[in-house]
Amino acid sequence: MTRIQAIQPEAGQSRTETLDLDFRKVGGQSLPVRIVHRVSATKDGAPGESRTIVLARQRDESSAEGDSSAAQRFNRFFNNTPMAIASVDGEGRILRTNTQFLKLFGGLAPRDGDEARLDRIVQEGDRARLGEALAAAKDRKVDIEPVDSRHPADEGRAFRFYVNAVIDQADEAPEEAAIVYAVETTQQKALESQMAQTQKMNAVGTLAGGIAHDFNNVLTAIMLSADHLLLQARQSDSTFADLMEIKRNANRAAVLVRQLLAFSRKQTLRPAVINLTDAIGDLRMLVARMLSGTKVKLDVDFGRDLWPVKTDLSQFEQVVVNLAVNARDAMPEGGTLTIRTRNMPAADVSALGHRDLPVEDFVLVDVADTGTGIPPEIMDKIFEPFFTTKEVGKGTGLGLSMVYGIIKQSGGYVVPESEVGKGTVFHIFLPRHAAAEQPQAEAAETALTAGESKPLPAETEIDLTGKSAVVLLVEDEEAVRRGGKRMLETRGYTVHEAGSGVEALDILDELDGQVDIVVSDVVMPEMDGPTLLGEIRKKWPDMKFIFVSGFAEDAFARNLPEGSKFGFLPKPFSLKQLASTVREMLDG
Repeated sequence: MTRIQAIQPEAGQSRTETLDLDFRKVGGQSLPVRIVHRVSATKDGAPGESRTIVLARQRDESSAEGDSSAAQRFNRFFNNTPMAIASVDGEGRILRTNTQFLKLFGGLAPRDGDEARLDRIVQEGDRARLGEALAAAKDRKVDIEPVDSRHPADEGRAFRFYVNAVIDQADEAPEEAAIVYAVETTQQKALESQMAQTQKMNAVGTLAGGIAHDFNNVLTAIMLSADHLLLQARQSDSTFADLMEIKRNANRAAVLVRQLLAFSRKQTLRPAVINLTDAIGDLRMLVARMLSGTKVKLDVDFGRDLWPVKTDLSQFEQVVVNLAVNARDAMPEGGTLTIRTRNMPAADVSALGHRDLPVEDFVLVDVADTGTGIPPEIMDKIFEPFFTTKEVGKGTGLGLSMVYGIIKQSGGYVVPESEVGKGTVFHIFLPRHAAAEQPQAEAAETALTAGESKPLPAETEIDLTGKSAVVLLVEDEEAVRRGGKRMLETRGYTVHEAGSGVEALDILDELDGQVDIVVSDVVMPEMDGPTLLGEIRKKWPDMKFIFVSGFAEDAFARNLPEGSKFGFLPKPFSLKQLASTVREMLDG
């Protein structure tokens, strides 16, 4: 049809063309046909009457003009190839095109009999480069650099143009100077953009994780010092209120650090097998209270018989709350916030066509609103830390970045969809958890293995005194090491300190292994914490060990030998958390 529409006569004239084409039957088979098309034009150039005759053609039949079967086969190849092809003269005028060229460029390409220039099918800013390529072809140069451009009428479509010089002009086309091949690269450009965005997010995540690690050390020193001063101060002292303010703001800073760690996927997660129906049911009242006083309606749609998932319940709740807050803010005039859940079998996931999603069973959680929507130009930036469209003082820009990090660290995926003026929906895909049978005795034995270290003790009233226990504190940050040593000594512990893993081994040799517990940072110069644990296990296999880190334990536990037992204390921590963890580990 495209080839037929391209046949245009001169004004007031008639034109007849014979085309040998291959049609496709309903069943998908090829049908060779010969089309005789006659069309006329009025005196003002408007299309007139047309006649078309379609004849069955034998595969070895020659054309009416006496073309050879070889020429016939070339003609079919030229028009059926998926690559757009055009021949041009030295001035860039298009002489001949194939069917694919007409399909890609529509009204921009010439109709047969019209005079059209090649530069019409590229954007204005790329015409100079295309002209240089045509000039090189006119000079019969080889290896001409391809030209990338966008469709003039559709910015979303990208093309690459290959210009090849015609060395020996044919007798029937002596003016032909170059053959231009056009390949659509829209999908390739989209994948390149997606890859660049992924690399950018990973780089920002690495930077955020590094900043959070160093900031955690600073916060830990501040919190330990504040705790020490609070132990000595009385509520009637003039400085007591200031110390409490320091402690409160240190805790607020710790929340920001956790958000950065969540984005970089290095925060501490306590994954457990949960039922999302129960989890979201418990959150319903909290979200409803957040929406009170607004015109936003909450609608919760639970899927039936949801599969279990394994994630950190508190962190998942934070994900839902953050998305709910953003949805509420996107509907200042009111609307509906919808939370939906359902099972997503692998077959349904495959049908979605998302390249990033593996074909496996997921539990899908949708958080949708009917708000203002997200403009397409900022969609790629919404998960970046500190990017926010809210007014100054109404958002840190870490909410969505934390959502992204928590879900990715849980092995899931976040896919946003939005239309300006109609609303936004965040699709959260969490992997279906397949329960593995494990004997109770074995489960108890592995309770402190890598990836399943002891949870942070609750603030219960337990005996936190040292009872003459000997602690080796290994920390390269002097302020944290000094504060930790002082805090443990106030609890009655005998504390030895080391600034690196190598120094810790020397101290253990000097003490002949007479140490009850080692408390060690993970990231240190010379020898890191996991390496230190491995060396200690060679000589003292039963020595108790606690890792202290701002990073998630699974970030380093995977490098430990299977079955390595240890405790874990996330930074930043308070005096009571440090004393509780040491006491619990010793008693355990």
